[in-house]
Amino acid sequence: MKVLFKESVIVLLPESDEEKQALTGWHTAHLDHVLNVMPGGDRGHGAITLYNLGAKVDACREPINIVSDSANPIARLISNLAPTPFELDGQYYASVEAFWQGLKFDSDLERARLAKYDGVTALREGRRRAYGATIMYKGDEVVVGTWAHWHLMERACRAKFEQNALAQDALLATGERPLLHVVRRDSKTIPGVVMAAVWTRIRRELRMK
Repeated sequence: MKVLFKESVIVLLPESDEEKQALTGWHTAHLDHVLNVMPGGDRGHGAITLYNLGAKVDACREPINIVSDSANPIARLISNLAPTPFELDGQYYASVEAFWQGLKFDSDLERARLAKYDGVTALREGRRRAYGATIMYKGDEVVVGTWAHWHLMERACRAKFEQNALAQDALLATGERPLLHVVRRDSKTIPGVVMAAVWTRIRRELRMK
């Protein structure tokens, strides 16, 4: 194996078919991974060892933007618009978005109607009605855009991830990578930073269990 040193780069050149085959297999298994350069220890004076720190996205803790139109299927499944059914307080919901948009409506019948909708449909229906200063939920008056309002979203998300195995696996698959929720127009009722904190908190709780 021939080794060439360039600025910030080490190039490995196989000199036989066996070395070429071995290098190709190693490259395939470690594509886009991060390597840490360490002294070679007992391998001899001047030797170095390259330790694999894992895939770059994990080793460098690259953030994941959780949005429904993400190219990452894991992010789409975590999104509130994902078709991840769950039950909360005796009511079935087809998506977290169905729960959240239904809070805008005073009538239990209207909320039950939205509860059956997929995320995209629920979002479209919800946009037809603006929030008032407060909402009523299970007999409690909740001020919109406050911690109490956000807590309802967290309860819905927690129910989703506890009851839906696919969604839970997706959330845990994000490892320790930071979660973001950056959209073109941030929500006034639950800002992206708050939404991301909800997912992060639930992920930590699920991992502890």
